Amino acid sequence: MKKFIASLVTYTIIATTITAQPTFITDSITNYINQGLKDWQVPGLAIAIVKDGKVVLSKGFGVANIVTKTPVDAATLFFIASNTKLFTGTALANLEYEKKLNLNDKISKYYPTYKLYDKNSSDLVTIKDMLTHRIGTTTFQGDFTFWNTKLSRSQIMERMQYLKPTNAFRDVYGYCNSCFLTAGQIIPKVTNQTWEDYIAKTIVQPLQMTNTYTSSNGIQNRVQHIATPYTTSFTNTLQQVPYDEWDNLGPAASIVSNVTDMSHWLQLQLDSGKYQGKQILPWPVLQKTRDVNIITSSRKSSVLPVHFRGYGLGVFVADYNGKQIYWHTGGAAGMVSNVCFVPEINLGIVILTNNDNQNFFELLRYQILDAYLGVAYTNRSAKPLQGFNADMQQQIAEVTTWKNIAYSYAPNLPNTNTAYQNYVGTYTNKLYGNIKITVKKDKGLLVTFENHQNLTATLLPMPNNEWLLTYSNIEFGIFKTKFTLNKTTVKSLTIKANDFVEYDTYEFVKK
Repeated sequence: MKKFIASLVTYTIIATTITAQPTFITDSITNYINQGLKDWQVPGLAIAIVKDGKVVLSKGFGVANIVTKTPVDAATLFFIASNTKLFTGTALANLEYEKKLNLNDKISKYYPTYKLYDKNSSDLVTIKDMLTHRIGTTTFQGDFTFWNTKLSRSQIMERMQYLKPTNAFRDVYGYCNSCFLTAGQIIPKVTNQTWEDYIAKTIVQPLQMTNTYTSSNGIQNRVQHIATPYTTSFTNTLQQVPYDEWDNLGPAASIVSNVTDMSHWLQLQLDSGKYQGKQILPWPVLQKTRDVNIITSSRKSSVLPVHFRGYGLGVFVADYNGKQIYWHTGGAAGMVSNVCFVPEINLGIVILTNNDNQNFFELLRYQILDAYLGVAYTNRSAKPLQGFNADMQQQIAEVTTWKNIAYSYAPNLPNTNTAYQNYVGTYTNKLYGNIKITVKKDKGLLVTFENHQNLTATLLPMPNNEWLLTYSNIEFGIFKTKFTLNKTTVKSLTIKANDFVEYDTYEFVKK
């Protein structure tokens, strides 16, 4: 009954404001989304649009689970992933406003033994540096070590000293989840509250976000009506993947919410920190989060009406057809999200989905921006879909070739104990820690990971000392790799994971 009433309320709001909306919103968006779900293999999508202080669209499409066929609606929960970051940036800006900290405070003020890779960066790095991804590392660097592992927040912070930067400190933007974790860990130092509690009490509860959770570990066992995560990576068919367990990166990624609650967050952003007429956060706090602290691009886009992009405190800033827009995306295993707001025209958009291997969640945002900002219509989904499908077919062909080679080669090898024994042992990487390689009962090797409790990988031999690496969780991928040998002695193994996890490779040296 409650869900039915909520739907009636939603459609009442739409009915009272529909005449003011672009024709794409009133006439076309339903068909556009349904076609997009089909084209991009997205099981389900939820969307809310806020315009001029009102929710003009709040609706679900598709299904939360492809087996049960449970429909997605505005109450369906999703991981919002990195859209958590603006909550963290806002919390810290609010604490500065209350004079409980300064964003230019050094991390060492609160964690005296904290270190980055070099002494200069360690001595200088501030809260603001952490919130703006400017410590010199590459995008996603270290995430294979930190993502879905049993490492604690303090252990992640301690291991950041092994993240070797490829760029100068404060010179180049490199998206950094462990940086946001570190910034968020300042909150307990100045409030005597956990990050989770402070976010809940200061932002979530005052905004009446009654179905929003700051802790995501085991969320599927604690709540109902949560979307099931899927990916099509490496198979081009929908594969269910495990829910993320990443409270250890909480301030960077752990919030779970729905479009109903996220529309409240958008209303606050569009009303100078107010919600339903009540001041929840001071306007200067929101302004602080939107100030550009590092440029991410200053070249005109060839496909979008965009010239400049920068990053504030957990939010991207850009121009779009002459208006200033703010947005962020989020990527969890099996779910990707998009939150965008344009204060100049009082527009806010939130899109939540449950297939992580697709671009429709971004393209839909551009399509909506085009409609409201007067950009001539072009189907934003059509051309990128062609390129995506071509890349997907190339990936499938490559993986199929590797499998055919490995599956035909491995059975012809001699007894496993003699063929594989040289590779057995413990291997170590300074950042990650240890992995262990043992002989499988059938042909091949088994890799177990010290910090990933529920992750393994198999290694099947191929000609020319190549091996096929297949993770037990398809989210991490399928790759061709090699051991480094010194004549007949095994020295190391190079490990690669899906770019969705981390771009960098890891070399594990045999002990």
